Amino acid sequence: MIALVLAFLGVIVAGMAVVLALPDRYVPRAVAAIGSVAAVLAMWVSGAALFAGNELHVGLWTIPGLGRIVLGLDRMGALFVFAAGLVFLPVSIFSAGYLPRFRGHYSLRAFGAWYLAMFGSIAFIPGCGDVLSFLVVWELMSITSYLLVVYEHERDESAHAGWLMLVISEAGTLAAAVGLLVLAVHAGSLEFAAIRAGNGGIGDGARWAVFLLSFFGFGVKAGLFPFNLWLPHAHPAAPGNVSALLSGVILNVGIYGIVRVNIDLLPPIGVGPGLVVMGIGAVTALVGILYATVEDDLKRMLAHSSIENMGIVAVGLGAGMTFLAAGRPTLGAIAFVAAFYHMVNHSVYKGLLFLGAGTVDATVGTRSMDRLGGLIHRLPWTGLAFLVGALSISALPPFNGFASEWLTLQSILRSVELSAIGVKAAFAVAGAILALTAALAVTAFVKAFAMTFLGHARSPEAERANRAPRALIAPMLILAALCLTLGVTPTYVIPTIDRAVGEYTHASATDALVPPFFLTTAADTRGLPAGFVADFHDLGAQTGRSFLPGRGLVVLHRGGKENPVVYAMSPAYTLIVLLLMLGLTAGTVWLLAARRRRVARGEEWAGGVRRLAPEMTYTATGFSQPVRVIFQAIFHPTVEEESREAAAGYFRLAIRRVQRDVYLPERLVFRPLARLAAGISAGCARMHNGKLNAYAAYVFIALIVVIAVGIIVR
Repeated sequence: MIALVLAFLGVIVAGMAVVLALPDRYVPRAVAAIGSVAAVLAMWVSGAALFAGNELHVGLWTIPGLGRIVLGLDRMGALFVFAAGLVFLPVSIFSAGYLPRFRGHYSLRAFGAWYLAMFGSIAFIPGCGDVLSFLVVWELMSITSYLLVVYEHERDESAHAGWLMLVISEAGTLAAAVGLLVLAVHAGSLEFAAIRAGNGGIGDGARWAVFLLSFFGFGVKAGLFPFNLWLPHAHPAAPGNVSALLSGVILNVGIYGIVRVNIDLLPPIGVGPGLVVMGIGAVTALVGILYATVEDDLKRMLAHSSIENMGIVAVGLGAGMTFLAAGRPTLGAIAFVAAFYHMVNHSVYKGLLFLGAGTVDATVGTRSMDRLGGLIHRLPWTGLAFLVGALSISALPPFNGFASEWLTLQSILRSVELSAIGVKAAFAVAGAILALTAALAVTAFVKAFAMTFLGHARSPEAERANRAPRALIAPMLILAALCLTLGVTPTYVIPTIDRAVGEYTHASATDALVPPFFLTTAADTRGLPAGFVADFHDLGAQTGRSFLPGRGLVVLHRGGKENPVVYAMSPAYTLIVLLLMLGLTAGTVWLLAARRRRVARGEEWAGGVRRLAPEMTYTATGFSQPVRVIFQAIFHPTVEEESREAAAGYFRLAIRRVQRDVYLPERLVFRPLARLAAGISAGCARMHNGKLNAYAAYVFIALIVVIAVGIIVR
């Protein structure tokens, strides 16, 4: 393990030196090769910890006055590193075909160095075993991600987005650092192991302070409401490959910080923190998908969708924390598995969708869905991959989004086993919001795919779109295959994630969700009633037992005698049935219709118009208008009027009214804070223009306050 870690670090450092020394024309391929090797090594190290249990804990060196720097990778951290590697590998390959578009405009060598440095910092964050190294590496990740977002620094959009991202992220980092230092001071050590062992004597007030500071501090990086203002600005401004990393990897790092502090170092002892996480997650999911549904810019729409998916992950985490605090460890384990399963799925399909959006932007030159359309004819493979990503994120079987989102909703419904009415009500509200979110997600991605790839081209740019090179297509097809693989194999994914969360739940989600239908001995069936096994054998639950490993292909949560099956699904068997139905339908149509009729092709006809003009077709804005009208109270648009006057203002030649949406977090949080800060600044400014006697009074009052505080403290 140490050798693999050193090999990964060596590849990152040597790779940075190589790309800085190479001419720009060779950098894209070098970034692709070095990044791919680093991603494979990262997955090798993390896979050894996650699948084989080869965890790492090594003390590096001791800093006088601060303590020991520790390198430690447990199964939970390995899960995050492995998910990061799954995204970095195809994104690195994609970079070989995407980066040449910047040659001659910006330094590709600088991009390559920042790219590899960010990957190294992200991979080492879950491997930090103490507060000091964690915060240092976290800052390195924040700085390198900022540099990549502002890579096109000559554009005002990029500079503003990077500045906003850096300021908000640093505020969150400061809050999280204070929470970690509170734990460290109480434990008398900066090492996570000592903090974990000494958390028993922390009072309720300190617990809530640490929870709120760490949750909202790390929640900034995870894109949780209300501190996700930076996300819709950073994604459109960043290069396409960087956008895929922001959503598929950087957001996960924020989730890791929340999990490391509030599930590992200081697990909750009451239901309050879990309900807060679940409530914030539900609001985040709803706000994210609403803005995604009405957005016209393809990358900005995907950014809002990332906010929605992080909200779903937070709902699962909050449900798990609540179940654990309520004494239901098995339900807590299931909820955690659902949350992390969805996090991994989101990394894969959102990476795919952002690579697709980057390909569209690079080949067409615009991201406005109102100006796209018909790209399936020019970019067929991109359209196919984007369709897989859209189906996955819409939670349609047999793709991966269905398995994790379905399991999250089922976990929330198990709140019926809790006794507190208020807690049940909170779960019911969160479940209803997630159901609404799921429906809106389908609407949003029907719009995204249809308005981008189907129909007629609505602009000259879309008509003249260039063919995508293979270096852009291959990574998308890899991620599309992963979407299908993760979707049809939940009975293999669940045990893997369960290994990571079992240390904190002390319960087995695998035993609760994956019955051992492929195992035959009495010891293997673990108490399953013979009649129960026989019934599911008749339904085909043991199909594939002769050549497939594992416990089975059915996800099933058992109940009591009156309700033996609480919920069940099998995406693998669903895929088989879908393929059989499609084959049967196609064969029937061919036998009954195609062989007996001759197909005549001609020009399309619509209401007497031989050829539809682009202005006559549906646009993305028109498609989403019903959602905008229904949820107008949330969008709360402002109307800006522009007019041209003549004859000394007595006549108006033209009046133009523009409706602009004010982002909800900006309207509810940031603008009031800005007004408060402006008011305080104005008051301080007035104090600077006073009289000498007033200044003497200020000094005298300050002296009295200092003396009073000193007496009280003494």
